[in-house]
Amino acid sequence: MSDVITNNLDLWTSAILTKSGAGRGSNGKEQAYGIKKLRELILELAVRGKLVPQDPKDEPASVLLKKIAKEKARLVKEGKIRKQKPQLDIYVKEEFFEIPENWKWVRFAEIAQHNAGKTLDRGRNNGAPRDYITTSNLYWGEFDLSDVRQMLIREDELDRCTARQGDLLICEGGEAGRAAVWDEDYEVCFQNHIHRARFYCCVNSYYAYRYFEYLSATGKIENYRKGVGISNMSGKALASIVVPLPPEAEQHRIVAKVDELMALCDQLEQQQTHSLEAHQTLVETLLGTLTNVESAEGFAEAWTLIADHFGILFTTEHSIDQLKQTILQLAVMGKLVPQDPNDEPASVLLEKIAKEKARLIKDRKIKKQKPLPAIAKKEKPFALPKSWEWKRFGDITYQITDGAHHTPTYVNEGVPFLSVKDMSTGKLDFTDTRLISRVQHEDLIRRCYPKKGDLLLTKVGTTGIPVLVDTNEEFSIFVSVALIKFPQDKLVGKYLSWLVSSPIVKAQSVEGTEGVGNKNLVLRKIAAFLLAIPPVNEQHRIVAKIDELIALCNALKARLTDAQTTQIHLADAIVEQAIA
Repeated sequence: MSDVITNNLDLWTSAILTKSGAGRGSNGKEQAYGIKKLRELILELAVRGKLVPQDPKDEPASVLLKKIAKEKARLVKEGKIRKQKPQLDIYVKEEFFEIPENWKWVRFAEIAQHNAGKTLDRGRNNGAPRDYITTSNLYWGEFDLSDVRQMLIREDELDRCTARQGDLLICEGGEAGRAAVWDEDYEVCFQNHIHRARFYCCVNSYYAYRYFEYLSATGKIENYRKGVGISNMSGKALASIVVPLPPEAEQHRIVAKVDELMALCDQLEQQQTHSLEAHQTLVETLLGTLTNVESAEGFAEAWTLIADHFGILFTTEHSIDQLKQTILQLAVMGKLVPQDPNDEPASVLLEKIAKEKARLIKDRKIKKQKPLPAIAKKEKPFALPKSWEWKRFGDITYQITDGAHHTPTYVNEGVPFLSVKDMSTGKLDFTDTRLISRVQHEDLIRRCYPKKGDLLLTKVGTTGIPVLVDTNEEFSIFVSVALIKFPQDKLVGKYLSWLVSSPIVKAQSVEGTEGVGNKNLVLRKIAAFLLAIPPVNEQHRIVAKIDELIALCNALKARLTDAQTTQIHLADAIVEQAIA
């Protein structure tokens, strides 16, 4: 049966589940779904008796239980353990699956003596200071002993709260059921939020550990937990867990095979991680050449290299997102579309905007803005085409403000009142927005009146997301959103939106965000954004080309998602078939 594992290695390593918010530098940019399912399959086959062959010469589990009963009787007679209450019979519905004939379903209390450890109470504890471990030291299959604390424990308490080599320690609280075998050659004390399970003869503690892994992986451990956020597993619940018990010799074979296959999973996961990291480095390096080269010949050569290997470069969501960012970067550098010498240069456009602003200020239709700092040469990250100009955001806009600075009174019917959550996708979303009265709305729009064609920018929480208003529907905004009004007859709104989404402006947005918990992109920083302004005709050509290329990227990502979904379904189907 283990052939199903080794014969499908390509599928296990290719089935990737992309996480939201994934990106370079985060753990698990893409989740190794196939390898996760492979680990679950190994555990599933192991505890069902399908991972290693049965040996008719093995002493059956029924004989093991008789030996355990004799050991218990001896320990009770010697006063080392208390006589246990009879365990409840195991009902058929409690048996998760069929097991081989020489196995037995048993309750956990039948094969192990277990108890919780010592309660930490500095006011009452006495005795000698001793090292003890808590749930914070106990992880799946291992212990972190870098921060071991001490408590006062008496000699007469040691037997109950000390773990020795071979004991299985199980979390009572936190992630209840998380377990590891204590395999050190010295003893250690443990706190009351940990159960110690010491197995009777003929039970392999590592087999029991793998069974707890199985319960966790399949979610069956929830049958024995209480609580939602912080779960709990009482001693009574632990005692009631039903365990499929194989012959002793088969337990050892199962443990050896599981260890071997889990080591293979570790190797595959490491190879996959290294492969993804190498792939991302390659993509970023090649895309970086597009933005770094200055000559047209160098640019053409770099693009040819990427185009020739397109099929192997853009095979992950991260790589496609990198491509999108490169497209925007090339756009704002003047490298995405050719310049037209017949275009009216940006300098003329900016003069027109300045004159229009001066007239509107004179007519008291807009307020005079505070002077912005001059653009220093060192601020300019790259050279622009001759017909382009660097300009501060505040110099090309009529108004940069934000919404209501107080929380209004919400009503059941009225005018939409939008905050960051209503535009975090990059589009206005009125499906779940709050409403305010028209009286409140009309009061708010005297200072901040968003209209079709204006640019909104999130400035609290997830900052720097641009949203172009594409509706005539009336609405007001909260202080978490900035409103940017600009001359729509002289600047292309969609170009400004793409520009604000580009790496050069996103970096300024991050730099301009203040605070740690409640992050805030302040208005004066938005006004000081350094923008690359092309001729207006070129703005239209850039927008058309960006729209075309981003649509191709989205189509590529959709096909990738479909392929990933297929691989995930295949992995699930193989697991289901293997355990059927």
